[in-house]
Amino acid sequence: MKIELSEQQFRYLLDLVYIGNWVMNSYREDDRIQEYDEVESAIFSRCLHHKMASLVELYHGELIPSQAYAKGGIHEAIEQYEDIRFYEILAEDLAVRDMSGEPMTRENYDALMNRIDAYMSEFDRNGTDHITIDLDES
Repeated sequence: MKIELSEQQFRYLLDLVYIGNWVMNSYREDDRIQEYDEVESAIFSRCLHHKMASLVELYHGELIPSQAYAKGGIHEAIEQYEDIRFYEILAEDLAVRDMSGEPMTRENYDALMNRIDAYMSEFDRNGTDHITIDLDES
């Protein structure tokens, strides 16, 4: 297969491949999906042909993203995504809880979205600072 990319597009592709493999394998230990690691290695091996050798290193016979690449800001992008998704999921879960656990329907869509928006506004202003749990110690 041949894909024509500019140098900048290739650099963006590296980010997409790395992030994709991170999503698929970062939480796994001994059960990594090897096919994703292999695709990542194949794409990153092309760095050697694009004057981007500093973005790849040899590890146990495989070319992988280098430490320089991994520490170059890609994890900040992943963390931003994770933060946003955390608050979106939390807002939706709390809104559904507030509505007695009813899943979203056409009938309750507006009410549920208003609650989600209210939670998102709160999280934008204060993060999780105002979330509390009442523990009944009796």
